[in-house]
Amino acid sequence: MIFNDHSRYEGQHAFLSASQYHWINYDENKIVTTYHNLENKELGTRLHALASELIELGIRLPRTRQTLNMYVNDAIGFRMTPEQILWYSDNWFGTADAISFNDKKKLLRIHDLKTGEIPAHMEQLRIYTALFCHEYHYKPHDIQVELRIYQSCQIMVEEPDPDEILRIMDKGEQFDKFISQAQEGLL
Repeated sequence: MIFNDHSRYEGQHAFLSASQYHWINYDENKIVTTYHNLENKELGTRLHALASELIELGIRLPRTRQTLNMYVNDAIGFRMTPEQILWYSDNWFGTADAISFNDKKKLLRIHDLKTGEIPAHMEQLRIYTALFCHEYHYKPHDIQVELRIYQSCQIMVEEPDPDEILRIMDKGEQFDKFISQAQEGLL
């Protein structure tokens, strides 16, 4: 048999794909909700890319209470680096949406842009703080930290407890060792 040529779809996945088979158990409402969630996720990815480009280019947006505008303008104003990878190991790393460190003031800023409706949590930014401290050899008690989440036209701000950052650093380090041992077949 000569099969039809669908090479233009290679490397892609259909929304109703066989590998994501759970959709066969959905009703009409669930499938539409799931589709809209995927659309929102893709929009969030595009907005992050746009924000990163605007920050890199130093292009400010009109001063409004819109989430994207506040996020971009603040990141530019604080001279932040967008989409910065923070790395401890191949098992533990992440990308901060926007980050800056003022060595003179010993002030770390990490900002996160949230485009979805689900309320955000500071844990993600605390983990980035722990990664920063590990990678750049700072003790959490020796620096000031301001974390911000931009979501739903609001800004949530936190100065994390240095002891909590230390706990995250210790746990990440410990779990990294366990994962490495498991990868070597030792666990």
